[in-house]
Amino acid sequence: MPPARQKRIAVVGGAGYGGGELLRFLLFHPGVTVGDVTSRTDTGPVEGAHPNLRGLTDLRFVPFDAARVAGHDLAFFALPNHQAAEIVPRVLAERADLPIIDLSGDFRLDDAAEFQAFYGRPHPDIALARTFVYGLTEFNRAEIARARLVANPGCFATAVQLAVTPLVKAGLPVSRVFASCVTGSSGSGAEPTPKTHHPTREGSLSAYKVLEHQHTPEILRQWREAGEAQARLYLAPQSGPFVRGIFACCHVLLARAATEAAVEAAFRAAYQGERFVRLVPGTPDVRVVARSNFADLSWKAAGDVVVALCALDNLVKGMAGQAVQNMNLMLGLEESASLLFPGTNP
Repeated sequence: MPPARQKRIAVVGGAGYGGGELLRFLLFHPGVTVGDVTSRTDTGPVEGAHPNLRGLTDLRFVPFDAARVAGHDLAFFALPNHQAAEIVPRVLAERADLPIIDLSGDFRLDDAAEFQAFYGRPHPDIALARTFVYGLTEFNRAEIARARLVANPGCFATAVQLAVTPLVKAGLPVSRVFASCVTGSSGSGAEPTPKTHHPTREGSLSAYKVLEHQHTPEILRQWREAGEAQARLYLAPQSGPFVRGIFACCHVLLARAATEAAVEAAFRAAYQGERFVRLVPGTPDVRVVARSNFADLSWKAAGDVVVALCALDNLVKGMAGQAVQNMNLMLGLEESASLLFPGTNP
């Protein structure tokens, strides 16, 4: 039997950190080959924007062309918020059945008023957004495998959901969640600003978008769909003095007390057999999961309070790695293909 043809993949918006991480995994994937890598700002060799790929690829950036992108087997959109929503319809007009994974927040919400409230402008095509499947792999695996259009979750959203959703799925009455999440400077993207530039953040710790971060509604939407409509989330993002990773500390208040055994059973049932979520003793460590697709979790329960902790790499499990995991499902490939590598120690 001849080997299966490799799937040809486009990366739209390949010059940023998300695009670079996608290429880091796709270039060595046994089941795919990279076709077009587009950029609005960069020209020339891809390695010019991603020197870690020097000598490993001869790919060059090309201008975006909807028809060319539509000629691939799947397209990733790794663009800033609000850009994919404008150009994805142009690609779908060229080919309506093209599988697409969007890494931005453009297609995660299905409510127009909610999108405008959290993203600051009206959605140009909320009807299209409602056709996207939410790509939280461990909890939406079957839907993702059948999907044509997938909205990849946000990095904070991934960490908080991995930490808390097992309790929701187990029927424990989650009432309020106070999530304190510290993220590395790479989460702000490749273009520095006075508040996000790493020299400003090094040696410092500060909060931003407290109680108004745009990942809040996508988390609550998933909890509602899992059967917990009463849960409230109070998200306090913080800028940490490191480059990669998220450490999420979630204080979960239950409507009634739960035994430690019930809480443990919820986490073990949710993640039994999961390849990329690891239940660890003590506390997770951002350093251990950095640059990998693993998320490490632990918890402590006391009556009606559960403290759930999650550490992951914001650019990998919180972004590009989870996107590749979803691509593997959508294309019928091994889910862990090109993702089974550990973080570094030290």
